[in-house]
Amino acid sequence: MITTPAVNTNRVAPPPLHLRSSTVGAFGALLLRDASVLRKNLREFLPRTVLQPLLLVFVFTYVFPKIGQGIGGSGPEAAAFSTLLVAGVIATAIMFQGIQAVALPLVQEFGFTREIEDRVLAPLPVRLVAIEKIVAGALQCLLAGLVVFPIAAFVPATPVHLAVHWFVLVTMIPLACLMAGSLGLMFGTMFEPRTVPMLFGVIVVPITFLGCTYYAWQSLEAVRWLQIVVLANPLVYVSEGFRASLTEVPHMSLFAIYPVMVAFTALFAWRGISGFTKRVIA
Repeated sequence: MITTPAVNTNRVAPPPLHLRSSTVGAFGALLLRDASVLRKNLREFLPRTVLQPLLLVFVFTYVFPKIGQGIGGSGPEAAAFSTLLVAGVIATAIMFQGIQAVALPLVQEFGFTREIEDRVLAPLPVRLVAIEKIVAGALQCLLAGLVVFPIAAFVPATPVHLAVHWFVLVTMIPLACLMAGSLGLMFGTMFEPRTVPMLFGVIVVPITFLGCTYYAWQSLEAVRWLQIVVLANPLVYVSEGFRASLTEVPHMSLFAIYPVMVAFTALFAWRGISGFTKRVIA
């Protein structure tokens, strides 16, 4: 008696080509929608992106050296501080933009506007809608970094000594933007409209001041416990990464920066996508 092997009838067939193409088309349409909204709101995007870095650079690296007061004085130390600050300003702009571009609109969409219901009606899995939020936020972070870089490089009254390492820069930019967009998605699913002030007062402000924006991580060796504590801050790795890609200032090892940034991006994306899915289905 000849027996034939059993056929597994439970195997899931890959989706038809037309369904995959429609999914890609819907994903692109959501991105185009966000790009159109950004273009219409450039009058809001540019001031919120430019003002804080401009004031920071203007006061610390233009006014202080001119009056011979404060950080670095007016000699070579002032030039060293201006060079050090470039990476921190760009990192802060990207991180802030990820929160402002993804978290704040998402809080409103889940809140009183309920605009999120229109998005999830698109022919996309809910997880892909969340991923589109990350990608759209990352693109805005990239634009913010491009806008802020000339401010950080050319406003200081003292010379800024740049030394671009292109491989590090080209790999650091998309990773930093994706991490910021993922962080924005996670915050957007964690906070309600009434708790948004706590997001900035309790989370964003400490992240900024302890994110190695105004100083290099290695300089914290004098305060060893703080140097260890700030390793939990994602902004530290973005600041040090841009410091490695744009300057010759001593910085954290790239063998530590890249893996930790990838891990943070994966963690934030996982928490954000899971929270997004639960908020939509609930």
